[in-house]
Amino acid sequence: MFRRTTGTTLVALAWAALLGCGAAAVPAQASAPPPGVEGWAGADGGTVTGGAGADPASVWTVRTRAELKEALANHGDPTAPKVIRVAVDIDGAEADDGSGRLLGEQDYAPGYDRTKYMACFGPDGTTWSDTRHDYCKQQRTLRQTGSNRQKLQIQLTVPSNTTLEGTGEHARLLGVFLTVNTGSNIIVRDLRLEAPVDHFTTWSPDDGDSGNWNARFDAMTVITGSRILIEHCTFTDGRFPDSRAPVGFHGKPVQRHDGLLDIEDGSNFITVADSRFTDHDKALLIGSGDGRGDRDHGKLKITFARNWFHDIVQRAPRVRFGQVHAYNNLYTGARPLYALGVGLESAIVSEKNVFAYEHSGYGTGSGSPTVVGALGGTAFHDKGSWIDGSPARLDAQAAESIGTAYTSDTGWDPATAPGYTYRPLPTAAAVQSHVRHHAGPHPAA
Repeated sequence: MFRRTTGTTLVALAWAALLGCGAAAVPAQASAPPPGVEGWAGADGGTVTGGAGADPASVWTVRTRAELKEALANHGDPTAPKVIRVAVDIDGAEADDGSGRLLGEQDYAPGYDRTKYMACFGPDGTTWSDTRHDYCKQQRTLRQTGSNRQKLQIQLTVPSNTTLEGTGEHARLLGVFLTVNTGSNIIVRDLRLEAPVDHFTTWSPDDGDSGNWNARFDAMTVITGSRILIEHCTFTDGRFPDSRAPVGFHGKPVQRHDGLLDIEDGSNFITVADSRFTDHDKALLIGSGDGRGDRDHGKLKITFARNWFHDIVQRAPRVRFGQVHAYNNLYTGARPLYALGVGLESAIVSEKNVFAYEHSGYGTGSGSPTVVGALGGTAFHDKGSWIDGSPARLDAQAAESIGTAYTSDTGWDPATAPGYTYRPLPTAAAVQSHVRHHAGPHPAA
């Protein structure tokens, strides 16, 4: 049953605990603004209040995809303040007919067959031909139309002045392509987001040395969004890890996921805090392309604070153009391809992060894990991070990977940026303890 509610929920803010003081959680109304927004989301005189002050008719509790879509529309006034509480699992593939049936590949594109699609590239996967088989042109069309229909089904857009939050241990968005498109003043918290499976992922033979699969959908994408706070969420591949994907060309798994959280096209003043990113390849992309400087110059100011990155292969985050501050984050699991990607004209300040990868080998002669990835940028600076409890020396790693163009002068400093507030935990032990206990949705959520 669809309900609107004006009741309160317990949101475990525990701000003193963020400073390592061990204070108890503070009860607060779910629609109340956070007590001082840290990092870029609250910098330069701004703040994030989300749906604070919403009219009682604009406070929603939702249990189905259709209800969530209706709540986002908010009685035809989508940008008015609203609080939307997700009470149970909501699947983006849920049909609108009320049956609870989940749509799949054949619902979007009857007759599509990935094996036939692959055959049209030839046995080595190098060249597509509409005439290689009599079904190739049909498969090409089905893949395109199926992808568009899946996008129309699973994409849900969060408008301005919204608080979107989970309220229970089963508050998950499963296979939802959650987007912000030009929205501002948005809070997303206490949600578990499982990345969508792209049924119509594309094989690109010219991507990389031997080709790659490229999926279309993220768990969440922010496009031209501003003043956004994402906190106490979990982003993951969940039930559909890459290890269970079918095998494609050259023995490579078919990549059915894109990013967990991508932020692009002039988005600005965003803080991502106290969240978990787990079991994924390309996790966080900041700036969608080297050719988007006309949109991204002077923007993409983003903070990542006290997040837990576990078994992330790369992009934690990968940055173009933006002034990004990553502090007190914890990186664990298998050694990555890289963690912090220094892309074109990016300016990353890493501060007091903890890298504790399995079998990292730091100090044993086998070399430290690759933390800094050289991806066309030159500016990177680290303040006091640790690998296996020892100083990380990430500036030296950046200089080695980037080469003679490297500079530690990022052109900005979180300590002096106008209105920028943060208080980093001072020790590796404090970071590990806090992140392991507090990253992800609150227990009451």
